Parts: sequence; structure tokens; C-alpha cells
Amino acid sequence: MVTALDLAAELLGPLARRDEPIGARTTYRVGGAAALSVVVERDEDLERVAAAVSGSGIEVLVIGHGSNLLVADAGFDGLCVTLGEAYGAVVVDPGRAEVRAGGAAAYPVLARQSAAAALAGLEWAVGIPGSVGGAVAMNAGGHGSQTSDRLVTARVVDLSRGSSSIRRAADLELGYRRSSLRPGEVVLDAVFSCRPGDTDQSAAEIATIVRWRREHQPGGRNAGSVFTNPPGDAAGRLVEAAGLKGFRIGSAVVSDKHANFILADLGGSADDVHRVVCEVQRLVAARLGVELVTELRLVGFGVRP
Repeated sequence: MVTALDLAAELLGPLARRDEPIGARTTYRVGGAAALSVVVERDEDLERVAAAVSGSGIEVLVIGHGSNLLVADAGFDGLCVTLGEAYGAVVVDPGRAEVRAGGAAAYPVLARQSAAAALAGLEWAVGIPGSVGGAVAMNAGGHGSQTSDRLVTARVVDLSRGSSSIRRAADLELGYRRSSLRPGEVVLDAVFSCRPGDTDQSAAEIATIVRWRREHQPGGRNAGSVFTNPPGDAAGRLVEAAGLKGFRIGSAVVSDKHANFILADLGGSADDVHRVVCEVQRLVAARLGVELVTELRLVGFGVRP
């Protein structure tokens, strides 16, 4: 029987790849494959993707740098869309005190290039290991700042409708680690406001942030903070207070360095990571009466990404 994915693959032609490993493209480096995947290098490619998925019922997953994503070992039974290098440019405009960055650009690059051009206000982004598109979609933040503080506009393509629009930051309903962007919407580029600064001062601030992260957060295979901070508290403190530092199931373990990080062993299992996530939620609720909510995006575990 010909499926919707078969028809989409036929429409996409050489753009489409079957059973492409995507778990290995996340910072966890574990997890399965996507039934179908594409890497787009130009707007015309996105038009073909939109034509292939519009009205098909195919679930679409947009992956940036995979720094906040866990893909089940069984994989993802849909279409994975990734922006290619053509969408990775960062253009600094000192006269307007603005930076335009492609959706595939790395947030640390955004921080360093704006600082090098004597524009301040984005230094904190050096600590966010994701892409610009992913950061806009989840209103990424750290060190007292977040994307909504600096975002002006984002150019977005809606693959389900085949339409493109310029969205103001206010239109995206940016909140704590969330936005109104849907799974089939792709951030092609974004404009950020800065202020005139000093290159040496910005460089020093960036160095301080990098040093702090190395001292306080674990390395290895992880996706950063797993749970959002409850109002007035810190998820890491709660996990530690529940006695769960070092808690392990199979190839996944709660970090001894920062309890809001869950690490995967080399050659480990995404399903083990998921089991640790669920058990930590259960035990924190049972022992402390707090329901932790995942910041981590779960794909292929019976919930929509």
C-alpha cells in the first residue's frame, strides 16, 4: 500500500532521504531515525516540502542543532526538516545596532560576532548551544536574559500552508521556554536589537559566561536543563533535594554536578534517558509534592514534539 510518506518522498525526489539517523544529530547522540528527512538549502526547497506535506497528515519535525531534543530509539515516523548551511549567515549592522541571523546559525556565533562588532546585549547567547531557529521557537535564555529581550522580527515559513510571513516578537507569544510557533513552522532568519558597546567588555563578559558553564555544568552527552524551573524555585535544587543526584537507569544518569542535567553513556539508549526523566518526575512529585515539567522536547515517545 502506498503511504503518505511514499507520496511525499516521490514529490521531494532527490531531496528526500529514507530512514536517516537523527538521534545521532542531537547533543545526546542517542536515538533512532526519521522515516523521511530533508535538508533544505534554499527557499525553493521549502516550497517543495510544503507542497509534499500540505494536507497529507504527515507529522513534521524541525531540527536545528538538536540541543534540546530526545529522539526515541524507535525513531520518528514522520518528516524531519533541517535548514542547511545556506541559512547559517550572521550579518551585523552596527549603524542600526541590529544583527540578522539565519535560522541555522549557532547562537554562540551570534554572540561572538555581535560582540566583535562592538554591539552589546547578546553576550549571554554564547551559553546557548542551539541554533537561532530553535532559540526563537523555545525562547531560549540563560544568565538572566532570554531571546524575547532582543528579538525584533522572525521570518517564518508554515509548511502546512506553504505560506511565509514576517512575525514581530510580540506576535510569537514568547514566554518561559515557549512560543506560539507550531511544529510545521520553520524560522528562516531573525533580527535582533543590540546597543552600542565595547568589544573588550563584551569579550570579558563572554569569557565569564563560558568559564561559569564549565565550572557549574557537566560536559558529555546531554541536552542542558531537562526541566523548567517552577515559579520561585530551581528544578535542579528540587531534584537534588529529592536525593536523585547520581540516579541511574541503564545507560542514563542524573548528573552529580548539576541535578537538572541527565547524561547518556557512550553508545547508550534514548529510552533509558526517557525512563530517568519520567522516574525523576515521579519521585520529585512523591517526595516533595512538585510536578516537574520537561523543557526537553520528546520525539517518538507517544507525544507530539
